[in-house]
Amino acid sequence: MTNPMSPPARPATAQPLTAFRFIFVFGLVSALMDVVYEGARSVTGPFLGLLGASALLISVISGAGEAVALVLRLVFGRLADRPRLRWALAVTGYGLTALSVPLLGITDALWVACVFVLAERLGKAVRSPAKDAMLAEAGTAVGRGKAFALHEALDQVGAFIGPLLVGLSLALSGSYGPGFLLLAVPGLAAMLVLFWLRRRVPDTSIYEPAHHVTSEADSAGGSEGAQVPAAAAVAGGLPRRFWLYAGFSSVTMFGYATFGLLSYHLVVNGLLAPAWIPVVYAFAMALDAVAALVSGWLYDRIGLRVLIVLPLLAAVVPWLGFSTNTALAVTGVMFWGAAMGVQESTMRAGVAELAPPLRRGSAYGIFTACYGVAWLAGSILIGALYQQSILALAVTLTIVQAAALALFLATRPHRSKLVH
Repeated sequence: MTNPMSPPARPATAQPLTAFRFIFVFGLVSALMDVVYEGARSVTGPFLGLLGASALLISVISGAGEAVALVLRLVFGRLADRPRLRWALAVTGYGLTALSVPLLGITDALWVACVFVLAERLGKAVRSPAKDAMLAEAGTAVGRGKAFALHEALDQVGAFIGPLLVGLSLALSGSYGPGFLLLAVPGLAAMLVLFWLRRRVPDTSIYEPAHHVTSEADSAGGSEGAQVPAAAAVAGGLPRRFWLYAGFSSVTMFGYATFGLLSYHLVVNGLLAPAWIPVVYAFAMALDAVAALVSGWLYDRIGLRVLIVLPLLAAVVPWLGFSTNTALAVTGVMFWGAAMGVQESTMRAGVAELAPPLRRGSAYGIFTACYGVAWLAGSILIGALYQQSILALAVTLTIVQAAALALFLATRPHRSKLVH
């Protein structure tokens, strides 16, 4: 009987890519898809506002979208523990995003637009644990910090181009629809490259042979006499430091504003014209890429300690980002972008370090579910505070980030041991 946990057989004629080339090409897929969904996200706040959404609703939908993208990874992370399913999950997730974003261009109903926004985020939930598990395997050969940083940097190339395309379309047409429809082109290109990559590397466990799963003992529940990694003896396979790390990440994201609300603030207060919002977002994503590369490089040298900057960056965002001064508000968005770069690259590399290899898919799912719930709860609070008092909002989020910093120190980051 075939074991669902075992990796798919690779045809003898296949010529797999090197680990670096695999990471690079996967990064190109993500870059093309980032053109799609980051292009859309750069205008989601003002777009929903145009359809009649309030600041609270925009914050809630933005937070709910992130929660969908993160919390549901708990389910899809468990599925991603089965190597045979990883490519199917990746293809399904990317396909859902490629389809839902252009559909925003043909709707003028607020509730339908909200559904498409959430559907795009669902696509990210489906694909991300499988993608991260495959990148973690390939990263064994080149360094996981570098692997995730390179992938994130390529992501951000697309995240820079996408908003500029949407901004140009908005400036020329005066409406959001043509920009959303234009994003169907890079979406199709991403899917074609993804199918090619799957054909070239159907089994990514070749990059981490020491953790190649082949026996029935590795299936759910295991069997008598099966070898279990030492870390699996704690908390169902996940050590205490992992849970502290997840707590730190969750508190940080609880106090982290979404770009949907930041961009709504810029437009509703007359600080920037709608066509300039994607441009600001594009430069925030460029800073995201730089922060990802720098923090990834440092992670491979000093480990988890590099993440001490995350709550510090996040604490600055509300003080500047919700200012009524254009220069200060835009600067706040830049700090937001830098924090995103650290959060989306190096924080993921830390999960690979703290979780046993055979449970990485589940670990990524649990980890992102924890801070996804926190981000949704925080978005509701932030949206409510925004409508009452910007000062109260900034003070509250500063206190939250101070608590996150305390939790981070409890993970004992100085004891981080890098495993490549």
